[in-house]
Amino acid sequence: MYYVFMFNRQLFSEHYHKRSNVESVFSMMKGKFGDSVRSKSDEGQVNEVLAKVLCHNICVLIRAMHELGIEPTFGAGSGVEPKLFI
Repeated sequence: MYYVFMFNRQLFSEHYHKRSNVESVFSMMKGKFGDSVRSKSDEGQVNEVLAKVLCHNICVLIRAMHELGIEPTFGAGSGVEPKLFI
């Protein structure tokens, strides 16, 4: 990694930025929902973590809607028809 850092700073910076973003998201999730899981089984733990990720994504989406002033429209008046994949 030292070689990449010294001789290819652009590549190093791209990877470091991705890592920094991931660490920020984990920190936000731990701060908001706690850093422990209560389930005892492996499957339950995975489901609990996935639920926390889903809740975090919804919270970020709602915050962005409020900050950007986006008014969501749902239902029949939205002009978007739901598509069924059968």
